[in-house]
Amino acid sequence: MFTYIGKKIAMNKLLLAFSLLLAAGNSTAQSAEILAIRKVRIASEHSWLQQYVSFLSIPNVADDESNIARNAARIMELMQERNIGNVQLLHPVTKGAPPAVYGEVKVPGATKTIAFYAHYDGQPVDSTRWAAGFHPFKPVLIKNAVLHQSNIIPFPEKGQPIEPEWRIVSRGSSDDKGGVLAILLAYEALKQSGQTAGCNIKFFFEGEEEAGSPHLGEILQQHKALLNADIWVICDGPVHQSGSKQISFGVRGDVNMDIVVYGSKRPLHSGHYGNWAPNPALQLSRLLASMKDEQGKVLIKGFYDDVIPLSPAEKKALAAVPKADAQLKKELGFIRNEIPGTDLAESLLLPSLNINGIQSANAGKLAANVIPVQAMATLDLRLVKGNDQQVQQQRVVDHIKAQGFYVTELEPTDAERAQYPKIARVIKQEGYNAQRTSMDLPIAKDIAAAVQKTTAGNLILVPSLGGSLPLFLFEKHLKVNTITVPLANHDNNQHAENENIRLQNFWNGIETMASIMMIK
Repeated sequence: MFTYIGKKIAMNKLLLAFSLLLAAGNSTAQSAEILAIRKVRIASEHSWLQQYVSFLSIPNVADDESNIARNAARIMELMQERNIGNVQLLHPVTKGAPPAVYGEVKVPGATKTIAFYAHYDGQPVDSTRWAAGFHPFKPVLIKNAVLHQSNIIPFPEKGQPIEPEWRIVSRGSSDDKGGVLAILLAYEALKQSGQTAGCNIKFFFEGEEEAGSPHLGEILQQHKALLNADIWVICDGPVHQSGSKQISFGVRGDVNMDIVVYGSKRPLHSGHYGNWAPNPALQLSRLLASMKDEQGKVLIKGFYDDVIPLSPAEKKALAAVPKADAQLKKELGFIRNEIPGTDLAESLLLPSLNINGIQSANAGKLAANVIPVQAMATLDLRLVKGNDQQVQQQRVVDHIKAQGFYVTELEPTDAERAQYPKIARVIKQEGYNAQRTSMDLPIAKDIAAAVQKTTAGNLILVPSLGGSLPLFLFEKHLKVNTITVPLANHDNNQHAENENIRLQNFWNGIETMASIMMIK
């Protein structure tokens, strides 16, 4: 275990009660207010499911400008149908960039304002990689978690039962149109149940989170007064692998960079030139291997130096997180995790270096006996609190130089090829830093109590999710804290083919968001 987290947490500490929970615990009955929300939800499931399917049918890849506009227009309609006020598009300064969709509900006498965030854009798709019978923007219903054509069932007609284990398969179903619609339906359920919100509510739905939120800062800065709130609740990501609800008080940051290593200027016959001409695929493999040891530790100088240690409250919460490692290893088909002796929850609180992919000449059936001209890898640097994206990228560049490479940002010239035996082109991408909110904030405890009211089971509190969201921008531009309250099932194939949402997770998310809206 790396030293900044402290001593290895003893197994008996895992039995500690969640000291940060304000509710009474496992035996706590769900409140009458939540049961009223549930009654409305059960009565509305068929119509809400139809709305969900219609919404998912609109393609939402971030760079698809016309369809992103259709999504934004549909969200505005959904908000106006629910009599949400001041509905408008918030455009960034940069022309052509996707807008955020905004609306608000003002509650007389309310002393708190809570802003709810989700994003309506999705990851790029290759429909040919989806299983037979499935398509990213033609939602289908399956009867269990097995993604097979034989499990596809028709969407139920009114009056027919809806099973909680059924799943919708579609791009955006979990990430993050489910979050958008759960927030809006939570407000509808609140009204239909005859209850009122306890706080002022602001709705904010972003349109390019999956593209790295390059213009979110512009929108937040331009509309600072409009977007002022006591806390932002982020509805994105999965619940705990055990199925228990969880709250995350932070997210990791993220930044990517491409590395291209060069050989000869044209492909060479491996028989005529093997053992003589340099092989860039081999050079790149050696370079990447030099960045991490067999125990999963990143060997780049200074990689862990800036990490801010966990607070006592965060360490206590970490100790209480149920272990999911054995379950996941069986589910995913491997027996050794990358950092031996470190569980999943602890690993997510470390900065990481991941290889997203490697490309060189063809392999498999398309392979030819050649020495390739170049090899390319994309690195994904996940950042924790204290890391700076630019500093972390520069550390990687310095490491590449230390391995004897000449580093350039452009394609190498003939003069550079004649001067340097090893050349690497490094292309730095834009990213964002990590964010973490104190678990001791009174409003954070209010949110924990509100979520606990929706479940008779344990509520899991984690200092940070492993995934990344641009939440540091809310701190930077609005000077406000964020808390992430996810709803998706952990096995939702987020960012991959056959993305799906378990219906009970969606229903649970509606109740969760409604409970938070009742905070006074």
